[in-house]
Amino acid sequence: MAKKQIIVGGVPIGGGAPVTVQSMTNTKTGSVADTISQITRLREAGCDIVRVAVPDSTAARAVEAIKKQAGIPVVADIHFDYRLAVEAAEAGADKIRINPGNIGGEDGVRAVAEVCRKKGIPIRIGVNSGSIEKDILAKHGGVTPDALLESAMRHVRLLNKFDFDDICLSVKTSDVRLTIDACRLLSQATDYPLHLGITEAGTEYMGIIKSSAGIGALLSEGIGDTIRVSLTAPPEREVKAGLAILKALGLRASGADLISCPTCGRTKIELISIAEEVERRLEKLDRPITVAVMGCAVNGPGEAKRADFGIAGGDGEGVLFKKGLVVGKAPMDKLVDALIQLINES
Repeated sequence: MAKKQIIVGGVPIGGGAPVTVQSMTNTKTGSVADTISQITRLREAGCDIVRVAVPDSTAARAVEAIKKQAGIPVVADIHFDYRLAVEAAEAGADKIRINPGNIGGEDGVRAVAEVCRKKGIPIRIGVNSGSIEKDILAKHGGVTPDALLESAMRHVRLLNKFDFDDICLSVKTSDVRLTIDACRLLSQATDYPLHLGITEAGTEYMGIIKSSAGIGALLSEGIGDTIRVSLTAPPEREVKAGLAILKALGLRASGADLISCPTCGRTKIELISIAEEVERRLEKLDRPITVAVMGCAVNGPGEAKRADFGIAGGDGEGVLFKKGLVVGKAPMDKLVDALIQLINES
């Protein structure tokens, strides 16, 4: 994790702080009611920080009202026009996301740095594969990890030139390996907090796979301080996936962790539907427990003995176990109910 720390609307990023999960609204930002409605759903899903697109002055002005009602920090996402970044900062954005290479030259960067320094607002420098400067692409022969690194550090030096150092960095591509390699280089070159993600990762299924591979690999190496899982899907699902990645790596201990065995020829119950039902019924549970759903006696309390609670299928009935010990039985049509009751009573 990064040594330097920034504060985004009261939420620390870097410097040993817990990894945060971000998402981005897909509403028209100028429509405050629609945007707040979506942010509320994101917040309830567990989102720590939300980003809104600011493509015009109407959206920039809306940031003030959105921030007052959001309940979580609000980041303004700016492209092409530094004046929108200034306007969003003046409206109270908690962080500004820019690519200094496309917002209007050094004078524009200076103006953004000055207002953000005055108001104590961090800036995220976001470099994507499509935004690398032409001279850097020519030097490196295309989009490479070194090209992404050089572009990011060029922008860092530009902000530093204007006496601004409250910075978060990201280098993102749609190529998992390329992104991993670029982030590794960036983490070695700087102490700034890093925002991780695989951009344009795709629809929900492949997007989650790519994001889990890329973000997970980096986090497992101690690289990364805040994440966004980019999906062509409702943004609430980005949050759910991000939290799941953190939970799988032991970086977020919120709610129940469900473990279940794969199906095989020994399975005598409708394991898939039972596991899915248990997962649904545990969604709102905020206790950090492990719950097992196992298909037969072979994979029952033995293999799942580390689970706090669990069930295993049998002929016409299943067993309930707690900490590896069988504590009861129930008919198959009542097994999930019995499990939830056991959890609630313990």
